[in-house]
Amino acid sequence: MSPHEAFADSLLAVQPACPPGLITWNGSDPARRFAVYRNNVMVSLIDALADTCPVTQTLVGEEFFRAVAAEYARANPPRSPVMAHYGADFAGFIEEFAPAAGLPYLADVARLEMLRAEAYHAADAEPVSPEAIALLAADPGRLPAARFTLHPSLRIMESRHAVVSLWAAHQGDDVYSALAAVDTALPESALLLRAGLDVEIYRITAATATFIRHLQAGRGLGTAVDLALAADAAFDMTEALGLLIRAGAIGGITHPEGEQT
Repeated sequence: MSPHEAFADSLLAVQPACPPGLITWNGSDPARRFAVYRNNVMVSLIDALADTCPVTQTLVGEEFFRAVAAEYARANPPRSPVMAHYGADFAGFIEEFAPAAGLPYLADVARLEMLRAEAYHAADAEPVSPEAIALLAADPGRLPAARFTLHPSLRIMESRHAVVSLWAAHQGDDVYSALAAVDTALPESALLLRAGLDVEIYRITAATATFIRHLQAGRGLGTAVDLALAADAAFDMTEALGLLIRAGAIGGITHPEGEQT
């Protein structure tokens, strides 16, 4: 093991130990100075996760959350200097963390918050003009084959739990009352999209989530609608497409003949 690897391992070790060969410029105790540095590193990683997942932390309390985050940080050191992306698999870690088993929705709340961070840092893009949408709607013969380019920040999530309602309950003043009205066992799907500097989170139907996923995959509008209807015969294309238009989620339209809007 190289000196750099030994130093990195010592930073996140469960039983801290000063790496061998470490010296200080003024002859002070290297173990004490390393302990301060090690603590700062761990606190920074935990704080990064707490900043990304404030609702997750609130649901379990700060002490429990920071204990989970510390376990995660020891097993998953950063792979990038960009801390905004740290914790991409934190939700999966929570899912396997036995002490959190009593809160089956917790991992998906963390997953939603991680997607929110992704959406916030995604690239910018201008939505297509209302005129372009109107032209497409006025030509029903071209409508089914049209393919949509969706905003880079758009994310879709489907959960077996009421994750959107849980997240929304923490955005108001009376969190306790809002949480009391949430049935966590109800499945919910979410659409996340950045508007300006804010990420909006919309609760959508599972069929709408299917529809949008197929649009993201490059399928034509008609195919995406058919697949959504196969998932749920009650799927409402007008409502789903209207949401995408109002949210500014459509960044471009490609027609079969190669024409782009």
